[in-house]
Amino acid sequence: MSVKVEKMGNNLVKLEITIEAEKFEEALQKAFFRNAKHFSVPGFRKGKAPRNIVERHYGDTILYEDAFNIVAPDVYEEAVAESKINPVASPEIDITQIGKGKDLIFTATVTVKPEVKLGKYKGIEIEKHEHKVTAKDVENRLNEMAEKNARIVSGDENSVIEKGYTAVIDFEGFVDDKAFDGGKGENYPLEIGSGSFIPGFEEQLIGLKMGEETEVDVIFPENYFSKDLAGKPAMFKVKINEIKIKELPKIDDEFAKDVSEFDTLKELKADTKKKLEEEEAKKAKFEMEEEAIKAVCEATEIDIPDVMIENEIDGYVKDMESRLMYQGMKLNDYLQLMGTSIEDFRSEYKEKAKNNVKTRLVLEAIFETEKIEITDEQIADKLRSIGESYGTSSERTEELIKNPSEELKEFVKEQLKYDLAVDFIVNNAK
Repeated sequence: MSVKVEKMGNNLVKLEITIEAEKFEEALQKAFFRNAKHFSVPGFRKGKAPRNIVERHYGDTILYEDAFNIVAPDVYEEAVAESKINPVASPEIDITQIGKGKDLIFTATVTVKPEVKLGKYKGIEIEKHEHKVTAKDVENRLNEMAEKNARIVSGDENSVIEKGYTAVIDFEGFVDDKAFDGGKGENYPLEIGSGSFIPGFEEQLIGLKMGEETEVDVIFPENYFSKDLAGKPAMFKVKINEIKIKELPKIDDEFAKDVSEFDTLKELKADTKKKLEEEEAKKAKFEMEEEAIKAVCEATEIDIPDVMIENEIDGYVKDMESRLMYQGMKLNDYLQLMGTSIEDFRSEYKEKAKNNVKTRLVLEAIFETEKIEITDEQIADKLRSIGESYGTSSERTEELIKNPSEELKEFVKEQLKYDLAVDFIVNNAK
């Protein structure tokens, strides 16, 4: 094999690859053996005709496509490695010479990873972020814990709806005195103040009792997903079937015993404050990292190929499809419900995709320029962190650390590459 490299600009590289006639002949023979059973030639049982007879009957070119597909992929990979290029998309193939007894010559035009012209990334100035935890923050977190441990009880005939209560309602909506599709429900549990219904709907139920009926007047938002209803006034007939009241536990020593391993509220408060401080420290670190990355990216010049941005958007689309699948919905149904198209959906993510691609390219360039090395200890720490986030047992995690698969090790190294590049920027910032 021989290869000629031509840089064409716009991150395109053309490889002219020549495969020796002998190697192409081997591929032709393999193609014949793979397909022999399909050939029917008069005078021979199906699949038993010799190759020269098959080629005479069907034409010399009958095996060319399969032979090319047998030999070209591996040779292309060899040519890429030899040329030291980094393709970011599948190549466009053009066969310029093919035939029995001839060298196979073809070109592969491919988009490659763009050149990264790093600007200033050492000594950049970033603001130091700090978030102090107050007594009010601790109180709010304890209230959240109380909410999660609340008891729901049914109200009686004297109960009136208040914010935070759940009203079990029947409702039917009308626009221009006509009922509309999707505007009717029975025994629907609506938490007052949740904001899950049209603005203004929930507030009009406050003060009502069980068994009462009312009419609620609202206006659909201009950006409502149903274009037939967007911006239109509507009236809902509502009946209160039941009122459910949330009873919060008293936040005291008994509460601490019920929700934690501590015996006193004082101990629980101290632990809550410590955890909040850890969370805020992580938040501050993340904000500083984001600020540093943004500054470095703004100072860096990269001509990002469109295909890299489109590939990134493809990832978002697949992720959305997976999440919708767990909800029993298809992407097309979701888009229809939202009144948008796949083209508009992709367009919305274009800027985010471009920024993500640029960030990765910048961090890779810094990692390589600074010759940052990844240690076994860092790989182990990263695996522990991943295991913890996925709820993997410590025993299983330690087992993976001792005997990680090559795929897992490469995945972790890829993650660490970006982490360490970010650390380098922040540690060298002012």
